[in-house]
Amino acid sequence: MTTLRSLATAQRLRLAAAGLALLALLLWDLTPSNSSMQQAKAAAGSTAVATFAGGCFWCMQPPYDGLDGVVKTTVGYTGGTKVEPSYEEVTDGTTGHAEAVEVVYEPAKVSYETLLDIFWHNIDPVTKNAQFCDHGTQYRTAIFYHDIEQKRLAEASKAKIETSGILKAPIVTQIVPAGVFYPAEDYHQEFYTKSSVQYKFYRYNCGRDARLRQVWGAAAATD
Repeated sequence: MTTLRSLATAQRLRLAAAGLALLALLLWDLTPSNSSMQQAKAAAGSTAVATFAGGCFWCMQPPYDGLDGVVKTTVGYTGGTKVEPSYEEVTDGTTGHAEAVEVVYEPAKVSYETLLDIFWHNIDPVTKNAQFCDHGTQYRTAIFYHDIEQKRLAEASKAKIETSGILKAPIVTQIVPAGVFYPAEDYHQEFYTKSSVQYKFYRYNCGRDARLRQVWGAAAATD
């Protein structure tokens, strides 16, 4: 009898051990792997880039700075052919570049649609190759998309505005692929804070806010 009980006990122990092993395997399958958790964390803190041209880049940096989810903004030149163009070369209108702002943002905190909405209401989208008092292709308005999804969203936002009837003329803002972006000289970065008096004087005398109110009405993004 003792031998039979010993055999039965040993068998139960083996079954219990097998059950524990099976449970451990099941729990392992249900537990996210380290790589999966790392990928999730990376996705949560990942960044994307948006690039917009809206006339004088001094005025396109303030609307994005301080916005929750925006990591960094940089003003510069894009859309042209000259490598490493200077401000003087771009303002001459011979390089093909447009003054633009590059926005690094976290999609988990702020959507590309929000960035587009800010862009539209800070520009005059019905005037070609000029913005307010500045004239020339370097002051054209454009959305430089970085992937197919940005292109889709940009085109959708443009179509929504066009069908809303708020504008009195067709939109001439370009939606084109992003190319090389050249940061502008240091003194242009955050010009609105470094040279606030000059910035406010320029913005007022250029008629930017007055024209934005004329184009967008109460929805205008004025200083």
